[in-house]
Amino acid sequence: MWKQRVVELAPKRRGLHLITREILQAMPEIGDLQVGLLHLFLQHTSASLTINENADPDVRQDLESSFNEIVPESDRYIHSVEGPDDMPAHVKSSLIGCELTIPIQMGKLCLGTWQGIQIAEHRDSGSIRRIVITLWGD
Repeated sequence: MWKQRVVELAPKRRGLHLITREILQAMPEIGDLQVGLLHLFLQHTSASLTINENADPDVRQDLESSFNEIVPESDRYIHSVEGPDDMPAHVKSSLIGCELTIPIQMGKLCLGTWQGIQIAEHRDSGSIRRIVITLWGD
């Protein structure tokens, strides 16, 4: 079985946000599969997708702080017409990535106990974000 759809996420503030629930709601057919793969592709260049800690929100805050230290906002970027947070957002997106593939087993995502799907919004004022969700399996 192949299924594909696009989910639109409401604008979020800068930082990392759990979206596992939104993905599962957008693709309920995951529960029908014994084995499969879920692929997520974010159609944007100033946000990214990652899997990380889903319980303690301090982890998401620490990740955001760490990304800001690794890729600081400054006036050293040539691409600056969209504001000082734009080019650093592109760098962070390239470092973290815009896609994830997650195995499915017995109708559930094979995430670890403390893992959740997260979108990292790298702009101060995020916009609607679209994720192409592709499901394959039996």
